[in-house]
Amino acid sequence: MTLPSPTATLPVGSMGRHANGWWGMIMLITTEGALFVYLLFAYYYTAVQEGRDWLPDKLPGVSLSLPDTIILIASSFVLARGERLLYRGASNARIAIHALIAAAMGVVFIAIQGLEWAGKAFTPFSGSYGSLYFVITGFHMLHVAAGVIILIVLSIWTALGYFDRRRTAAFSTGAIYWHFVDIVWIALFFTFYISPRLGLG
Repeated sequence: MTLPSPTATLPVGSMGRHANGWWGMIMLITTEGALFVYLLFAYYYTAVQEGRDWLPDKLPGVSLSLPDTIILIASSFVLARGERLLYRGASNARIAIHALIAAAMGVVFIAIQGLEWAGKAFTPFSGSYGSLYFVITGFHMLHVAAGVIILIVLSIWTALGYFDRRRTAAFSTGAIYWHFVDIVWIALFFTFYISPRLGLG
């Protein structure tokens, strides 16, 4: 029986998709998801209590937010494609590129969201609406930034050959966090950009 060299590079992460780290991420997502639910509850509760008078004169537009939403959703598909390539044993370079592209799309999302913030006529201090808008979207942006860092690290680890088709847990854990961030944004997009036009806020 041949033993591995003591200087050989060890693989990173557990085997399979549902390792301890994966379940830890599920618990984190559950906690963070609950926090977003509380924040959105605060928004809708205030909207019901105050009526349309609490909305700003100029509602948040979709000229920037809609393309931004499309970019973030598309990034999930790009990352999911990279994850499938990992399961199929594709080359490390192809998988790493998919993770890096998804991270770059996250950076673009943050940049566009920054432009969106800069164009607002209201501030976090101009009333309850402005406070909730900036707190909730800002909290989400922090999650996107964390996700970008995770994807960059995963792309580097993948390029270095740390994963294979058996050891996918770390990649899957990072991917599920990114998908969570995207799903949350869909809820926020509906809340701030669609629901006021439907008379719901």
